[in-house]
Amino acid sequence: MLHLSRIQDAMQADRIDAWLLHDFRGNNPVLAQLLPGRRWTTRRVMLLVPAKGEPRLLVHHIDHGQFKGVDTPLDLFLSWNDLHAWLRTRLEGRSRVAMEYAPGGSLPVMGIVDAGTVELVRSMGVDVVSSANLVQASVAVWSDAAAERHAWASEHCGRIMKGAFSLIRDRHVAGKSVSELDVQQWIMGEFAAAGLETADAPIVAVNGHAGDPHFEVSATAPSPIRRGDWILIDLWARSPGEEHIFSDITWVGFAGERVPERHRMVFEAVKAARDAGVATVVDAWNRGEQVQGWQVDRASREEIVKAGFADGIRHRTGHSLSAGPKVHGVGVNIDDLETHDTRLLLPGVGFTIEPGAYFADLGVRMEINMHMHPRRGPIITSVVQDDVEMV
Repeated sequence: MLHLSRIQDAMQADRIDAWLLHDFRGNNPVLAQLLPGRRWTTRRVMLLVPAKGEPRLLVHHIDHGQFKGVDTPLDLFLSWNDLHAWLRTRLEGRSRVAMEYAPGGSLPVMGIVDAGTVELVRSMGVDVVSSANLVQASVAVWSDAAAERHAWASEHCGRIMKGAFSLIRDRHVAGKSVSELDVQQWIMGEFAAAGLETADAPIVAVNGHAGDPHFEVSATAPSPIRRGDWILIDLWARSPGEEHIFSDITWVGFAGERVPERHRMVFEAVKAARDAGVATVVDAWNRGEQVQGWQVDRASREEIVKAGFADGIRHRTGHSLSAGPKVHGVGVNIDDLETHDTRLLLPGVGFTIEPGAYFADLGVRMEINMHMHPRRGPIITSVVQDDVEMV
């Protein structure tokens, strides 16, 4: 949704003269969220949002019909000469223009516009800067309706997570077999029954499989879950519709009477990392300060390093949660490992805190969701695991 006043306030604060969004064959999800609607475009599309004044949309004649009902004033082009002339006219008198680009490839999620198009725009005499903060202030911010539906999805995801571990427990008590695939398919059935949608099937991983952060359950030879096994379950789902936000959570459990000492030590280290990440966000809010994604990641990972499990770190501490087609959103990531994410945790954005430590025989990830509520401050929006789930 094109929240013009919010976007223009952010541009003026960053001394940006205009935001130029470029799309080719639907490759720019930011444009699709600013101008909602399913479209099939075959040529270039450009949207110029000035820091002051009215936006303008440039569309090829062939794709004109795809934008019926869009309120933004629309111009048509036929040739590349027309497109260049439109750019020269619209960029005249402007010096700093934001695009979906990240200097030096620093934020791959923002590396949407091809280098040639950036070069073309620069040839018009403007300085191209990243639109990362504008994306944060617009499409990454949760609407009230999205926050409400996320809470609904989180309630069901928490219930289903607990039910999945109960399924394993009940099968063992009854002396029946249960596999990774059995649990995965049970979760998918619960999603369907609750009216939830998901992009992919959940992760259900035992022992060494849990040491692979993106393990995929085998449909033909899934591992059984036996007594003495360590279990990791990662599931994500949302209320149907790309305007809604996924709930994305991970828990771990043990099928036995007592958690092995090493497993317990890794669990406690990851739990401390999760809690340190949350505390960093909350403490900054309480001090009236803003915090950047990299700062939260660093505070979290330090706990795993201090506990002696640095060699088990495989990924950043968290990812953005925002509306759109993907579980991983387009806002700030909790990351000082894969990237140095300097974006602020602005009011209204959401993200996961999910530190992990992974080894050949086990993996521990504890994932929760957070929302920077504009009035209440940072809140945890998902269920929180306090101890190893005993099954």
